[in-house]
Amino acid sequence: QVQLVESGGGLVQPGGSLRLSCAASRSIISTYTIGWYRRAPGKERELVASITSGGVRNYADSTKGRFTISRDNARNTVYLQMNSLKPEDTAVYYCKRPYYPYDPWGQGTQVTVSS
Repeated sequence: QVQLVESGGGLVQPGGSLRLSCAASRSIISTYTIGWYRRAPGKERELVASITSGGVRNYADSTKGRFTISRDNARNTVYLQMNSLKPEDTAVYYCKRPYYPYDPWGQGTQVTVSS
């Protein structure tokens, strides 16, 4: 099992930007696919972006063109740069390995987009 720790959330106005960080305690970022998920109030958790060990990136249609996922292997960290934020991006954001159902979910980091 791998526990990842999310940080970087906050309150931002519509159109603003935030960068989220997903930190691992050991060197796994370069070995596994890592995904960013979010759960909005009253909705199911959804995968918004992922990056494979080979650097292939995938995005949900709702985030394509606005969010960018990247990683820093030396820092064991995956980032989610979020630009042009909308109120509907408001959610708790989590990171996790997508194909490992027994990995625990972290606390997540709250992103609130509001004027």
